[in-house]
Amino acid sequence: QVQLVESGGGLVQAGGSLRLSCAASGRTFSSYTMGWFRQAPGKERLIVAAISRSGGSTYYSDSVKGRFTISRDNAKNTVYLQMNSLKPEDTAVYYCAAASTGWGLRPFMPTQYNYWGQGTQVTVSS
Repeated sequence: QVQLVESGGGLVQAGGSLRLSCAASGRTFSSYTMGWFRQAPGKERLIVAAISRSGGSTYYSDSVKGRFTISRDNAKNTVYLQMNSLKPEDTAVYYCAAASTGWGLRPFMPTQYNYWGQGTQVTVSS
């Protein structure tokens, strides 16, 4: 069982930056692939970024590539999402998630994730 708690969301102007954090409970954090997803009102939940168990592999959606960076600190049971050059279209609730699925199975779909945080709102004003 893994419990995830996100923090760091808020209101920012276009072009600004935010850093999201996701703290995980339990002693097996390093055995999970971690992902960040987002969901805007009336839209489906989509992956933003994912990171392998060791942190050696990462994945980004095309919409955030070059602007967002995912990282993890297994000693602190925490995964981060650094978001730069934010745009109004980045406005959404951002969710942290943990998957037992290994990187080889391309864990980029919400259905592949076993545990979810409660979400944190990110609002980017124009």
